[in-house]
Amino acid sequence: MYLALFIVFGLLCIGGALNLLFRRHPIDCALSLIVVMTSLAVLYLLLGAEFLAAAQVIVYSGAIMVLFTFVIMLLNAGSEERTHGSAAAYAAGMPGIAAIAGLLAFLFLSQNGPAAKARLGDYEVSTGALSRVLFRDLLLPFEVTSVLILVAIVGAIALAGKEH
Repeated sequence: MYLALFIVFGLLCIGGALNLLFRRHPIDCALSLIVVMTSLAVLYLLLGAEFLAAAQVIVYSGAIMVLFTFVIMLLNAGSEERTHGSAAAYAAGMPGIAAIAGLLAFLFLSQNGPAAKARLGDYEVSTGALSRVLFRDLLLPFEVTSVLILVAIVGAIALAGKEH
């Protein structure tokens, strides 16, 4: 079952990355990047890194991509083209979503309970040990990243201001 999910989300990740490269509209590229980030979160979950998967969804698929999308929509001066979507997207979209949701539901329901620890090679990794490393040993890079994101938000708001 894990192999099937790995293949599905690995292909979804590769497809999103290829879609990112071949699209011309920046919003389509940002949405493709969200698909890649979410697929990576599922791959982390399959590896037993639940904390890393949750952080991937919250930080990258959520906050960073919302910021990217906001800046792209703010700076995009071109007019939008109205499309009705492709027939292939409509034909494959809903069954694909249903299949992925079914696979995830089966995976989550077949588990015996949440795994508190994951085996990564010869190392025993727990969420407590990961948080100690993140908030004690790597506190300075963590806070510098927070300040960088804050500066990016302030810059986007400054660019959004209308000149009088």
